[in-house]
Amino acid sequence: MPRGKTIARAAAAAALTLAAQAGDFIRVRENDDSARLQTAVTRFEKNGATVDLVGAIHIADADYYKDLNTRFQSYDSVLFEMIGGENLNQQPNPAPAAQPAAADAPPEQIDALRKIYQMVSRFLKLTGQAESIDYTADNFVHADLTLAEFEQAQKNRDESVLSFAIKASKDAPKPAKEPDTARLLKAMLTGQSDAIKLEIVHTLGQGDDQIASFAGESVIISDRNQRCMEVLEKQLADGKTNVAIFYGAAHFPDLSARMKTAGYRQTKQEWLTAWDIPKPKAKPDTPEIGEKDAA
Repeated sequence: MPRGKTIARAAAAAALTLAAQAGDFIRVRENDDSARLQTAVTRFEKNGATVDLVGAIHIADADYYKDLNTRFQSYDSVLFEMIGGENLNQQPNPAPAAQPAAADAPPEQIDALRKIYQMVSRFLKLTGQAESIDYTADNFVHADLTLAEFEQAQKNRDESVLSFAIKASKDAPKPAKEPDTARLLKAMLTGQSDAIKLEIVHTLGQGDDQIASFAGESVIISDRNQRCMEVLEKQLADGKTNVAIFYGAAHFPDLSARMKTAGYRQTKQEWLTAWDIPKPKAKPDTPEIGEKDAA
């Protein structure tokens, strides 16, 4: 297969992976000048405590991650997802290999996923979540399954990451606006990163329908959300009153339902721009032959 087509398919695959976000927690806003992929910070409150659901996206503009790192400093605790990452924030200077490229992936798949994200982020002139977020911050608290727990839970449910992805792919409705293959391939071959992003941004932003494929009980969504809720309640019991949950937005429909069942009420939502994509300026109309002279 030609290299250009391979890269285009990798970009599309990464877009679909990143599109595992929820419609109420990720969106696209655009005008004549730009298109912006945005993630939500959604606040819940209960008994004087505030909990912000901060949606994660694996590759984005560098300024997006800088903003998140600054925001995270204001919380008592930041609960983060990462299967097998329970010791990550205890390492003074963790090697890059210790930080998974995708928090939803067990170690045997991390290297392959990291290579995909690195390739795609390089072509899109973006940066990665794993190398941009400071997971060693004192207020970061692991709120996910250990690797052993994850693997055992998958055996119990007869589930795998691959089977989950296949099911999600089959169940997900067709996006209302799919990338134009010819334009995407041309943009990839000519290295036009903004044109590539403009082709795939709506796939990422159409979470309303895509999230339906993640409904129901699963290790990847519901079991890990249950662990997150357990860690949240422990943090609150320890006196923390201002908490962030930094998880992939695909987890948030289920997680927000759990929080509402537990008595939390949603009080606020704001949006952060993860991708800010300038649109090409329209070229002025070319004068007809003789028009200039007539003028």
